[in-house]
Amino acid sequence: MSVFVDLLISTATQGLIYALLAYGIFITYKILDFPDLTVDGSFPLGAAVTAVLLVRGVNPYLTLPVAMGVGALAGLVTGVIHVRLKVRDLLAGIITMTALFSINLQIAGSNLAVDRSFDTIFSGKPVMALFGGLTLMQRKLVVSLILAVLFKILLDLFFSTKCGMLLRATGNNATVVTSLAVDQGRMKILGLVIANALVALCGAVVCHEQRAFSSTMGTGQMVFGLATVIIGTTIFKKLSFVKGTTAAVVGSIIYKACIQLAISLGLPANLLKLVTAVLFLVILVLGNASGRRAKRHA
Repeated sequence: MSVFVDLLISTATQGLIYALLAYGIFITYKILDFPDLTVDGSFPLGAAVTAVLLVRGVNPYLTLPVAMGVGALAGLVTGVIHVRLKVRDLLAGIITMTALFSINLQIAGSNLAVDRSFDTIFSGKPVMALFGGLTLMQRKLVVSLILAVLFKILLDLFFSTKCGMLLRATGNNATVVTSLAVDQGRMKILGLVIANALVALCGAVVCHEQRAFSSTMGTGQMVFGLATVIIGTTIFKKLSFVKGTTAAVVGSIIYKACIQLAISLGLPANLLKLVTAVLFLVILVLGNASGRRAKRHA
């Protein structure tokens, strides 16, 4: 029974951590309609910077804003390439992602492990003071929940502001944004900055959780993020009162549960990316079929 409970806690923790990534993809995919492949580079960028700072003894909680800062910079680069240099959105993301692969190698090498002697956000003094009576696994769940809920609230508050509404309008109706004398290109850049800051934050938290960085850890993160957003929005499609950020969190947990189920059934670890791709394809096919049925019914 305890093994099953530990499995549930681990799955929920992973889902909550990767909800931060899902928030970023939600902004680019659902709001801006921007296929941002920068994600596969900004995710390991956040992890690389975090790993280097941790092994140098920097306060673990300071690594989170630093990771968000470098992620925001990556999003800014993609935005400038697309908006100011007039490069297509997909190509702009690919260019930045490719450049970030080399940058990550320069920052932390191909792999970097964080020794157990260094504190993380799950074992630092503030967390131990508040949740010292919990096991490490339970602390990871609590801290991940706090981060997921905190940034969900911040995003929901932002989207209710004038700037947030303009950002949402940029993807839905750019003409309206232009008619309000607002530069839609600037709004796109802002969305990419926020999205990649969240993605890099997710990479940082994953580094804290795994105590390691790998140059290949960003591979497939774009696919994962898209799958979680599509799962969440499909589930709550008929519930208009459910916010997109909530759908992203639920989709992330469900997707991680599917991956965990595949592992529990004995799937080799080197086939996880294949399962991710197949699962994403199934989600897309089912989503398209549901959309066609709704149109025929209408």
